[in-house]
Amino acid sequence: MTMSSNSKKSILFLVTALFLLLGACSNNGEDTGNHEGGNNQEKKEEMDGMDHDDMNHSSSGEVPEGLKEAANPTYPVGSKATIQDDHMKGMKGAEATITGAYETVVYTVTYTPTTGGEKVEDHKWVIHEEIEDHGEEPYESGDEVVLDADHMKGMEGATATVESAEEMTVYMVDFTPVTGGKEVKNHKWVTESELSPAE
Repeated sequence: MTMSSNSKKSILFLVTALFLLLGACSNNGEDTGNHEGGNNQEKKEEMDGMDHDDMNHSSSGEVPEGLKEAANPTYPVGSKATIQDDHMKGMKGAEATITGAYETVVYTVTYTPTTGGEKVEDHKWVIHEEIEDHGEEPYESGDEVVLDADHMKGMEGATATVESAEEMTVYMVDFTPVTGGKEVKNHKWVTESELSPAE
């Protein structure tokens, strides 16, 4: 039995259409797996591994009312310094630009985020003016306070235990992590002992 020219063209057309359709389905499946599925896996890994180090500590640069600027700081506003501590990944060794210098009492605190999750141990730093209903007298180790700071998600309004307290100059800084990534703007806070002169 011989096929007419029209029949051959029809079959060829159908086979071509079928290949195109199967190819499109296959690509869509791959895209879903590679992009959506991959992103979901990445998001899960990010959530599983999310901790204090993974947060971007940029801020608006606003400071609490009543915070006193340092009269003669070691690192004046606009100067450069090298960060010697690692509150977050990529911080240690980064060059910082000083955007603020203030005299206050600095605390390390332990708290459970209001958004849930694991307790944050020995958070550096919260300053006196970032504690709700603070008076003039500094708090002492063991005191329970309520935080009025938003350095991290779930921090504002959280009940915290003061772990240490010290009067000193604290700095707000801009820096680019040594591990790469976006510049961190107006990071709160870095103490004087955590900085060294820029090389």
